[in-house]
Amino acid sequence: MMARLETMALSAAELPVLVIRQQIASAIDIVIHLSRFRDRSRRVTEICEVIGMQAGEVLLQPLFLFEEEEECGAQVVGGLKRTANQLVRLDKLIMAGKSINGGVAI
Repeated sequence: MMARLETMALSAAELPVLVIRQQIASAIDIVIHLSRFRDRSRRVTEICEVIGMQAGEVLLQPLFLFEEEEECGAQVVGGLKRTANQLVRLDKLIMAGKSINGGVAI
């Protein structure tokens, strides 16, 4: 997905890739990834926080991951499970007046 965003930006303006990646990392807070499963359903499979840049790459930290529990006939059964990772970029939540408890907005 990040490569697609870079390609779109490169087609609009001649900027260095590093500059485009920095803009993406500063503009996007959360990435929600959808996938199509073998039962042809589409589901959220990952929710990641964009935490910045390192060595010229956009860093993503998974917050939730889809875990398949079982297969019920042809249907995939499962759900999102929280990872041990806590939100890093809390500044926008704090500015919105949300109270933060252990990296989780309440």
